[in-house]
Amino acid sequence: MIELNKIYQAKQKIADFVLKTPFVHSSFLSDFLQTDVFLKCENLQKTGAYKIRGAYNCIANLTKEQRQAGVIAASAGNHAQGVAISAKKFGIKAVIVMPEATPLLKVSATKNLGAKVILKGDNFDEAYAYAIEYAKENNLNFIHPFENENIMAGQGTLMLEMLDEVSDLDMILAPVGGGGLISGIASAAKQINPNIKIIGVSAKGAPAMYESFHNKSIINSKSVRTIADGIAVRDANKINFDIILECVDEFIQVDDEEIANAVLYLLEKHKMIVEGAGASCVAALLHKKIPLDGYKKIGVVLSGGNIDVQMLNIIIEKGLFKSFRKMLINVTLIDKPGALSALSDAIKEAKANIVKIDYDRFSTKLEYGDAMISITLETKGREHQELVRKTLFEKGFNFNEIL
Repeated sequence: MIELNKIYQAKQKIADFVLKTPFVHSSFLSDFLQTDVFLKCENLQKTGAYKIRGAYNCIANLTKEQRQAGVIAASAGNHAQGVAISAKKFGIKAVIVMPEATPLLKVSATKNLGAKVILKGDNFDEAYAYAIEYAKENNLNFIHPFENENIMAGQGTLMLEMLDEVSDLDMILAPVGGGGLISGIASAAKQINPNIKIIGVSAKGAPAMYESFHNKSIINSKSVRTIADGIAVRDANKINFDIILECVDEFIQVDDEEIANAVLYLLEKHKMIVEGAGASCVAALLHKKIPLDGYKKIGVVLSGGNIDVQMLNIIIEKGLFKSFRKMLINVTLIDKPGALSALSDAIKEAKANIVKIDYDRFSTKLEYGDAMISITLETKGREHQELVRKTLFEKGFNFNEIL
């Protein structure tokens, strides 16, 4: 594990630059789970994620000559911004290699912080391999996102801050990709209070560290696919794996559907925008993946909030359909004046709101003289949708439900 004094030293080094983010009590999750749940809001960090902690501490520990040479990093986004803003603070050159599928939000944010961005590879591991070669060719210092003691020590400052606020925490949940965050957190926690239970949460679509933990040996993945791009790491590394085996008590997975539910939950209940990786631990709690009997105070790390706007829109829209607040139906009408008006009147009678409507009279699936209406409705829950169906049926409309 990382020595506790290194984590305290990191806390001092980053104090004047990195935000001490709120550690707030969640009344919603606490009521739902019948225990006290606290959220560490790293989505409110300077760069929108915890990664700035380790990046700044790592660069602060470089020699003067190393800083003059410049730094390079490989990242899906959050580490990139952490390195970029830290390099800018120290006035040094920074190059960031990002996977080609990295959300535009993260690419733009990294460029705006003054770093040179190179898009390379389908995932973090391919970007990483390219960055290593680029570093050698251009004499740059590689800042690893998780396989580095100074990085892990910086991330471990999160644990110190949480305990400063709530000294008697008895469980911590942290998201896991490469393992740098949980390595730092678990190292600090186990040296301060060995009884604190540490639980890692990974995305089902990026299972390397999860499978390695449960098999007690490194098992890499062939590919990764998850909306939680911040923890979409294909391969497990030995340094973080060894610390996780030593300090982490339990490791669970959540799938993309569960992660999306948690993103929407945090947005609606807490008015907080949290990315997929950041919401993964809340997903584990919402879907009751962890037995909580006997645990009174639980700390949950919301690791970041840099979610792509298009992804957020998809999550919101799908969530509205799943929670019966929207429905999409196809209605076949006789294509004559007044037919659409009659349909509109029926929907009005059912007190539903029309959000979108498409009119098609040319489909080869239609009888001549018919038209197909695709209509999206805003509704107020399951019972309201039953009323819409009942009203349309009673009015004689031929319809089928799409969503």
